[in-house]
Amino acid sequence: MARPSPGPLFPAAALLLVAVLAAPIAAVLLAMSPHDALAGFGDSARDALRVSAIASVGATAVATLLGVPAGYFLSRTSLALRGPALFLLALPLAFPPVASGLMLINFFGTRAPVGAWLAAHGLGVPDSMLGVSVAEFFVGGSFVAIAATAAFGALDPIVEDAARTLGASEWRIFARVSLPNAAGNVAAGVAFAWLRAIGEYGATSIIAFHPTSLPVALYVTLSASGVRAALALCYGFVVLVAIVVAAAWVLRRRVVF
Repeated sequence: MARPSPGPLFPAAALLLVAVLAAPIAAVLLAMSPHDALAGFGDSARDALRVSAIASVGATAVATLLGVPAGYFLSRTSLALRGPALFLLALPLAFPPVASGLMLINFFGTRAPVGAWLAAHGLGVPDSMLGVSVAEFFVGGSFVAIAATAAFGALDPIVEDAARTLGASEWRIFARVSLPNAAGNVAAGVAFAWLRAIGEYGATSIIAFHPTSLPVALYVTLSASGVRAALALCYGFVVLVAIVVAAAWVLRRRVVF
């Protein structure tokens, strides 16, 4: 049976929202041709893209390795534990970027106990590739655990109970039943965690201005060369983000594992 029409107000609101948000993005794509945007991606921008790619993949990999099992555990534990845990996981997502950077430099700086110990063992965080990855993990790592908690929590427990009655171990149930059924939403959470990581500027610029990541390079280019030059990097960001968001949308609708 067809759903009743919601009336003209709701589609008008949806159309206006999409138009307001999409117009500035479209303006970037219309400001220059793909050839001009590619020409504006000089050696420094490509180096920055390499830094962002390596650091964001590392940060997202750690977030996935920790966040997926954490989300599975939280989805099956009591609300008294799950609520405070999700509250703490959500905090880094809400901090202003500069505040996040200050927290990280206070913890990982060479004068801080933890940072000094890491530096003494060859793992200095400030102004290093590790520092870029740490900043990106801090601001975006919670996405995976939060998405996984919701994805596993939405599964029908009858399927898992049936597997238990057949003698399957908890690990086998997780790997062969729960994870495949939640894979679409978990993978989308991983994709959005990566997007948050590769777009991180504020915390990264404080703890690891060098090596230069792509968002930092975007700000430097804007300051040194003006809007036109910076738009070439912005153009690349729009294309990259559009591809990943489209992939995340597809993953949410399909089981990928």
